[in-house]
This record gives sequence, structure tokens and C-alpha cells, in this order.
Amino acid sequence: MITYQEKEGLFHLKSRQFSYVLQVLDTKQLVHRYFGKKIKQFSDGNKITYKDRAFSGSPRSGDRTYSLDTLPLEYSSNGLGDFRTASMTVCSAFGDNLDLKYQSHRIYRGKKDLAGLPSSFGTESQVESLDIELYDALTDTTVVLTYNLFPESNYLARSSLVKAGKTSLQLEKILSFTLDLPRSDFNLHTLTGRYAYEKEWTVSPLRQGQQSISSIRGASSHSKTPFLALADQDATEDYGEIYSAQLVYSGNFKGFAEMTPLHTTRWGLGLNDDYFNWHLAPNEQFQSPEVLLSYTDQGFTAMTKDSHHFVRHHICRGTFADKPRPILINNWEATYFHFTEDKILDLAKVASQSGIELFVLDDGWFGQRHSDTSSLGDWYENREKLPHGLKGLAQAINQMGMTFGLWFEPEMVSEDSDLYRQHPDWAIQTKGRPHTYSREQFVLDLSKDEVCDYIITRVSEILESAAIGYVKWDMNRNITNLPETLANNKKHEFYHRYMLGLYRVLDCLRQRFPDVLFESCSGGGGRHDLGMLCYMPQAWISDNTDAICRLSIQEGTSLIFPSITMGAHVSAIPNHQVGRMTPLSTRGNVAMLGNLGYELDLTALPEKKQQQVVDQVITYKKIRETVQFGDFYRLKKTANTSAYTYVSRNKEQAVVTFVKILSQPEPPTIQLRLKGLDADSVYHCQELNACFHGDELMNIGLTIPDVQKDYFSVQYIFTKI
Repeated sequence: MITYQEKEGLFHLKSRQFSYVLQVLDTKQLVHRYFGKKIKQFSDGNKITYKDRAFSGSPRSGDRTYSLDTLPLEYSSNGLGDFRTASMTVCSAFGDNLDLKYQSHRIYRGKKDLAGLPSSFGTESQVESLDIELYDALTDTTVVLTYNLFPESNYLARSSLVKAGKTSLQLEKILSFTLDLPRSDFNLHTLTGRYAYEKEWTVSPLRQGQQSISSIRGASSHSKTPFLALADQDATEDYGEIYSAQLVYSGNFKGFAEMTPLHTTRWGLGLNDDYFNWHLAPNEQFQSPEVLLSYTDQGFTAMTKDSHHFVRHHICRGTFADKPRPILINNWEATYFHFTEDKILDLAKVASQSGIELFVLDDGWFGQRHSDTSSLGDWYENREKLPHGLKGLAQAINQMGMTFGLWFEPEMVSEDSDLYRQHPDWAIQTKGRPHTYSREQFVLDLSKDEVCDYIITRVSEILESAAIGYVKWDMNRNITNLPETLANNKKHEFYHRYMLGLYRVLDCLRQRFPDVLFESCSGGGGRHDLGMLCYMPQAWISDNTDAICRLSIQEGTSLIFPSITMGAHVSAIPNHQVGRMTPLSTRGNVAMLGNLGYELDLTALPEKKQQQVVDQVITYKKIRETVQFGDFYRLKKTANTSAYTYVSRNKEQAVVTFVKILSQPEPPTIQLRLKGLDADSVYHCQELNACFHGDELMNIGLTIPDVQKDYFSVQYIFTKI
């Protein structure tokens, strides 16, 4: 619900849990008044304090108490007295600042798409929107702040649109939002990491000055995720205030939290202003990506529930948004590049007999691709490896009762490829400099329409040539050697133009092939973000398939991303990334916390292990909808143990997973208290051959078996009776 009180110039946005209040002052400055637990009415109890602050300038002669440096500005520019981090900066014939004043507003039902960009979506019954127009008279510049309120989902989407007027404008920085909070006693929560160790949940106390996360890789990156949360210092899974922000964008970004000298907090998120500069000719405009804001006072579990629900219902779209995901087998770690059609069919036969539903042919099916040094860009099937082509292979796999899927890396080109020999100018490069090499491949220049058209055409021709129901879209290096400065003062526009090109390609293919399940990948989680999920409702979250490493990777991912978006595979031992030896049961239990898949040579497994795979597949089919659509709870965690519960939305089924990393002498007894059950119902656990009341399981808990083995795990399935 969005209301406007004209006399007070007050906007009040109410969601299921929070209120967000803005006000237009008599000076026409737009200020932020409140963001927090939902209130019935705002009555100005937290009055703005006007006080003479040394070295804080005032735009009003004779009034030292009015300062832009201390006002809780909703959207700011430097240069006129606000010395905190700005929302946007510009350069024009009139200087490097804007004096943005309220001009008008509009409240309406529904939500507009953002031109060329991914964004959340919702119907008129689900979304109410507010556009506030700010104006700088000197430069004739207009900034439109858009607020899209999803009341039941407990989210607010924000974005910014800049319109040049009669004169040109150099946009040097634009954040999707900044917000001033009146306190600073927060912990800052982020998701950090590195290749094969993504989404590490990182917590830092807020301190004086600015703390930031960012990427300049041309992708959101393995090491940083475009997400920030400010939480009470004593916040837990079940208690505490948490403010969260997520950016719907896949390229360079920057997020920050800044404690001011007066112990307030300004935080923001948007495009990275490093290597960014956008020229606006008269009457041109620039749209920022969208940021999603939410608030809860019920801890991280509530934040996670809201985020999972929002991603499933307002980010992921199309045929597969709410469709159970298939159990797959991927041949990569089973064969790498060295496969034949017969080997693939042998593997597929065993997979089919195991109840697996999707076979994915990974890298090496095209051109002369026998290693990672050639043929990217030459998207033509290799008939030496596949005598019957993709069509024949797909038909054979379909006849086994499985869908056929295929790996691509369309944004890349190998130096040793027909495409590069024909179009060397299509690779991103700095004129006069040698290439920077990474995996012997270059990045195609998606800022060029002809390159985007080529990718759309070649991928479309392959998908039309055979019965292909799944695509794994990979991207295995970051952007270097930026091209020379563009004409007409368009320097440093390249990174964003690349993303706009990529989004055009993805949107075209998604609409052209609505019955294909697209999964994004970038060496695992190198570009795992909400922007990609708008086009591809599933992601390969890490190339690291080790079950123990996956515990932290998947837990960090679970903080904001639902399990239905998360690919998780059982792989061979010793694990190919870290060499660890873990039981097949534990590998299966951990993989079943996401979308279950297998990435090993099933034909080489002993009969007993093959039967374990069959049993795991049968089990996952029983719990799949609870895992993929249910509520997720992180249970008691220590340095040596992890535990999780999925509960179906109707509370009819609960799946409990416990993993111990290393055995210890004389370990303490672990009693695991569950969450999310129906307290008044009785649940039967087949694995324990016993019945328990819901309140007993949640308040007393279960004693975990004391088994003296490393990497021990249990999985319990509870069914309401």
C-alpha cells in the first residue's frame, strides 16, 4: 500500500512487515524518514534535528542548521555540501554537481519493465508503484526514482532513471539506491570467496568510514556477490533486525556501507563507477539496474524465506519457474574431452536404469575441441566423436526415457578457431596491444550487434537441429584488454554495453526456446546473481563438487537463493578438486540439498554403489518438491557440523540433513532441534521407525548417532500422519 499526504509531503509505503517513509521538505529536498517494522501511521516522532554542525555548509544564507551533509537524503549528489558517498555524480558544462529538487510524483498499479535490463515482475494485484521526479534546473536534468512495492512478498524494488535535458551530460556514477539509516550499530553481512569456494557468508562489524564490495571483472564474480545486509549485532537465525539489498545485475557493481561521524549509516548498491562513464546527449536517458530491498525483525531465517519466495515468484520466469527440476547426469568429470558416442550411450544407459531423467553432454562436442585450447565459437557438431550427430544422439537418449541437454560457452572464442580466423575483430582487444590469455580463449565483443546476432543464430540452429531440452551456458574467463575509447565521448561505456548485449541475447533465446531449461554457469558461481536468474532459472553454483566444501558454498548460497535454482552433483572420489574421500551416502545427502545431479562414470561403479545411486534417485523423487519448493531452515552449526531442514509449505513433510566433518575423541552428544513443523501434529520417520510430535521435535529435538567416522551424515524424512 502506498499513500501520499499532500499537506505534509509524506509518502508511506507499507509491506507485510515494513514501512518505508519519504518526505518532501519545504525546500523541495526529498528525504528519507523511516525504514523498519511496519507502523500504522507516521506522526513525525523522529523529527529531523537541525543543528549548527561545524564545517557543514548550508544552501540557505543565515541558517547554519540546515545542511545537506546531515540530512537523510533519499538520493544525493556531491559538490553542494553533502560529503558522504553520493548516489550519482555528473559532469556538465555547468560543473560537477546536481541540486535535485522534488518536481512531481505518480502512484500506479503494476510494474514497468526496465528497458534492456533484467528486473523483477508482478501483476497489478501484486505490485504498487511510485515514481518521484527530481529536477535540477541549472543543467535541465531529471532523475526519476522508481519504487515498486510487493506488499505480500515483503520487498521493495528501486531503480533510477536519468534524463538529460537541453544540454549534454556525462554520467560518471549512478547507484540504484542509497539510504540513510539513523543508527550504525550493525554487522555487515556479505557473500565473498574465490573460484571453487564461492558464497562464503562473511560478517564484519560496521566501523567508521566506508566498507565496500565490488567487481571490475565484467561479471559479478566468484569473489563477490551483489548483496549486502545490515543486521543487529546480536541477530540470529530467529531474532533480530536485518536490512537487505540485492542487485538485479550481472556485471561490474559496487555496494557499500558507510558509518558517518555522527554515527548514522549510509548504504547503497549499483553499478561500479570504476571504468564507467556514460555520455547523454540532449534528451537521452540512462536506466540504472534494479535493487531489491527488504526488512525483517525476525532474523536470518525470515530474510531467507522472503528472498526464496521472491526469487521463485518474481525473478525466475517462464516454463520452468515453478516446475520440478530433473535429476541429471553430466559426463564432464566422467570423460572430460575424451569421449566417443558409444561411451556416452553406455553412460546414458546406466543413468536411465538408475532413474535419472536428464543426460547432459558437456564440453567437447563441437569443432575440433579435444582440449580447452581450441574451437570455441565453432558451434558445429564433431562427427568424428558423434557419427550420428546431435540429432541421432538425442534420439537415442530420448528413447531411453531421458531428456537430452547440451553445454555451450557462446560468449567466448578460441584463438585456434575458424570464427577467430574469420573475425579477429570480434574478440575484445586493445588495438596495438597483445592479448591477455586465460584458458587460451578470448571474450567476444557483445557490445557489437553483429556478434550478438551470430551467437543467437548459431545457438538457435543447434537447438533446432535436435531434441535438446536443457542448456548449460558457461563463461570461463573475465574481460581484459578493453577496446579503445569509443567516439563521441563515450569512454568507459564498454562494460555496461557488453551486459546489455548479453541480456539481449539471453532474452531472445529464452523467448525463442521456452521449453528449454537454461542453466547459467561461470566456472561455477562466477556470475551467479539475480540478473542471470531472470533468464536462466537454475545455476551451477560451483565447479567444486566435493561434498564437504559444498556445505559452506551451499549454505552461503541458501542465504538468498532458493534450492530450486541451485545445481548440486554427486561426483567421484578422490574428489577431482580437493582429493577428498567421502562416502557416497554423504555425497548424495549434500547434493540432495539442491537440484540433484551426478557427475561421475556410473559405468565404473561396483554393483553395490550403483544400487546406492538408484536408492538416492528414488529418495530424491520422494522429497524433491519439499526441497525445491519448501521452506529452508539452517539448524545448529559448529565448526565441525552442519544441519538443515526443508519443510513442505503444507508442513506435511520435512527433510533433515546432518553432516559431521571429522571424528573427534569423546565427542559431546548432539541433540538437533528441528524448525518449521506443525507443533500439533505427529510425524513418522521411516529411517528411525518411530513417531514424534512436532512440538517435541522442535523443542527437545533428536539425538544424532555417535558414529566414529569422518564425513558421516544422516538424512531423516518425516511425514505427517
